Amino acid sequence: MVNLKNKKITILGGKRSGMALARLIIRLGGIAKISEQASESSLPEDFRNWAIARNVALEFNGHTQAFIEESDLVVLSPGIRFNAPPVKWAHDRGIAVLGEIEFAAQFCNKPIIAVTGSNGKTTVVTLINKVLQKAGYKSCLCGNVGMPFSEFVLESNKKDFFVLEISSFQLESLLDLNSSFRGNHSNGVLHFQGFKPFIAVVLNFSQNHLDRHKDLEEYFQAKMRIFLNQTSEDFAVLNYQDERLKEYSSQLESKVIFFNSTQNQTAKEIKNPNHSVVIKVAKILGIEESVCQNVFTTFEGVEHRLEVVRSLDGVKYINDSKATTAESGRWALKSIDQPIVMICGGRDKNIDFTVLKDLVKSKVKRMLVIGEAKAKLSQAFEGVVPVEECNSLEDAVLRAKEIAHQGDCVVLTPMCASFDMFLDYEDRGRKFKDIVNKL
Repeated sequence: MVNLKNKKITILGGKRSGMALARLIIRLGGIAKISEQASESSLPEDFRNWAIARNVALEFNGHTQAFIEESDLVVLSPGIRFNAPPVKWAHDRGIAVLGEIEFAAQFCNKPIIAVTGSNGKTTVVTLINKVLQKAGYKSCLCGNVGMPFSEFVLESNKKDFFVLEISSFQLESLLDLNSSFRGNHSNGVLHFQGFKPFIAVVLNFSQNHLDRHKDLEEYFQAKMRIFLNQTSEDFAVLNYQDERLKEYSSQLESKVIFFNSTQNQTAKEIKNPNHSVVIKVAKILGIEESVCQNVFTTFEGVEHRLEVVRSLDGVKYINDSKATTAESGRWALKSIDQPIVMICGGRDKNIDFTVLKDLVKSKVKRMLVIGEAKAKLSQAFEGVVPVEECNSLEDAVLRAKEIAHQGDCVVLTPMCASFDMFLDYEDRGRKFKDIVNKL
């Protein structure tokens, strides 16, 4: 375990991950500092009081070189790009830079099951965690699912496994311990091990986060960093139906297991690739498939992912706020059999929505668009389906109620990020449910 005693560690980005990092560093005897781009009010008052009481230096309204210069280590929250100016300042001064996931992994002594992909991550990690618990293991679900790894990593002695949902943002900062760029990682005082999941899962790959990554290739390579430090003792679980992942598998040192293959699969597994991957992970761990099937039968889904809110006047309302890509929108539309009134929009991630033209034409009776991307969405589906622009989520829901008839389904499946109008997709989903429940 890395010794943090009296080491000065600057956290770039506050919010949920940054606050968890600060608490972890203080518990381990380090000196924590937080530099946050937003204003002081972006951090809860109780946390600010906690930080002040423990001499945690706080910087708001932007990152400065002076705040970083005396650090022994810089740790990034997922929202900070790895090519951001403060990261370059740190590298120029020979200061090691780690992402939150990689930093937390230094203090984990139990096997990690890490799951990434463009769509379906939250559902899969939730199912894996439930299967582990049903099989009698003590497991912890955290990461991009909403609970930072740093918050729970010191519970390692009480757990058998950690199940992590990981985004490309969290993976892009992972570095190969053998690379020359990592030559300044020790900084004379700190020595790190790489992030090395026992089981690394990539569910799929499609266009996403092109507002952050310069192109699809950079996005793909960020995802593939999940395998970076694996050895022949570890496992890589990949989607057999994704040609690019199949091609990449030949480069891996870990044992490759494919899921979503038409061979040796039941009809249910073929229909639901999420179940297929969970069964493969369970098999690696020696867990009987019957345990998985029991979990599948009782699983009611995750919040904000095709979550049924209520039925009113014969119309079903579904919260799919976690759908932030065209492909997750595709999954939602294919999962619903009724005629659909679709609410979508938000902050564009440079995604090509036109890939859904045929599906939208066959499934959607009316599209209501909101947020910064509403003009782009209107243009993408012009002539495909009637599209109306709405000023707010509430306006869209009220309009959907006017349009929908008995037997229809109103679904919020944004295909966009939430940050133009909401704190995050969870905030968006909760507000949608509040509006629907007041109808």
